[in-house]
Amino acid sequence: MAILKVIEVLANSEKSWEDATRKAVKEASKTVKNISSVYVQEQSAVVEGGEVSEFRVNVKITFAVYK
Repeated sequence: MAILKVIEVLANSEKSWEDATRKAVKEASKTVKNISSVYVQEQSAVVEGGEVSEFRVNVKITFAVYK
């Protein structure tokens, strides 16, 4: 039986929501092992001068603490 844990991570990118998600997983993987999935819970963006200047995501990252 596997025991899984879920953490919530916030990330941002000037490129896209997908890039922000990749950054969240990459940063979390520096200290968290056995990441198995990422769930994008929320997306938002910052608008400046009528243009999107920053994409933001709130993700849930799942990883195994015991396999």
